[in-house]
Amino acid sequence: MEVFWCRGYEAASLQNLLTAMAISKSSFYQTFGSKHELFQRCLQLFRERQVRLMMAALEQAPSGREFLRRMLRSAASEVVADEPPKGCLIMNTATEFSGRDAIVADLVGKGASQFTEVFRCAIERAQSAGEIDAGKDAEVLARYVVTTMSGLKTMAKAGMQTTAIEDVAELALTALG
Repeated sequence: MEVFWCRGYEAASLQNLLTAMAISKSSFYQTFGSKHELFQRCLQLFRERQVRLMMAALEQAPSGREFLRRMLRSAASEVVADEPPKGCLIMNTATEFSGRDAIVADLVGKGASQFTEVFRCAIERAQSAGEIDAGKDAEVLARYVVTTMSGLKTMAKAGMQTTAIEDVAELALTALG
């Protein structure tokens, strides 16, 4: 998964994958069938892991709005990490594949839908607490957050400064109401 996440599908060579997994070519094909099948498994694993982590963070957050703030600002923390920012594997894949592979497009769509669902839960929690205007459509706001997160992570990969990402994250939070 790390190889695909850092390099993308097209740039991830079979040798990169074999080296990362420390297996032989025959073991690779016996276990995964093909690079494409492995990639599909990686997308599913990434999605499941991210949703699980996001739900745990939402449960532990003091409020729905604070969870949203932390998530939006998380792109800024990628800029100051030891490694170059990787963005989101699901959104990176959406950009790389541009809908030209139906199986991958379905996996990307499921990922985006599940991320939206987590954000919708956070927004509804914030609406119930009076932190976000209850008259606003939680589903639309959740899609806005997914779109903004994708943009922030992409800009982090492009080298946007931490403070600029934090500023946009705060503006996005304000736009939620």
